[in-house]
Amino acid sequence: MAALKKCFHIKNRDFIHAGEASITVQNMLKQLNMDPKLIRRIAVCGYEGEMNVVMHGGDGQFCVEVDLDKVVLNISDDGPGIEDIPKAMQKGFSTASDEYREMGFGAGMGLPNMETHSDQMVVESEKGRGTTVRMFFFMNP
Repeated sequence: MAALKKCFHIKNRDFIHAGEASITVQNMLKQLNMDPKLIRRIAVCGYEGEMNVVMHGGDGQFCVEVDLDKVVLNISDDGPGIEDIPKAMQKGFSTASDEYREMGFGAGMGLPNMETHSDQMVVESEKGRGTTVRMFFFMNP
């Protein structure tokens, strides 16, 4: 059971509020006096996941669970799903539209960054049924 759990709704294409959940979680972890390096890793992963939902996923949910030994981010959406997860995990692979590229997104580093900065990551997706990404950050790896 999580000592602390908080969830946020993420709305598809809502760039005005994009990143707010990540910032709120970052501030929450600072108030818990967590290691700044750990907070930074969690913030990077949270932002990448949140932006993936905003751009690709339909509406979604961003949940953080804080335990004594770990922090878990669970980011899910009801979007079109990822057709080829191994391909999506490759650095530089992107399905971002020209519109998003013009906004500065679409470098194809979202999932690879999330995998790099988390201690463990699980991606589950089914075409037409959305995507769930769970990232684990261990306090004492």
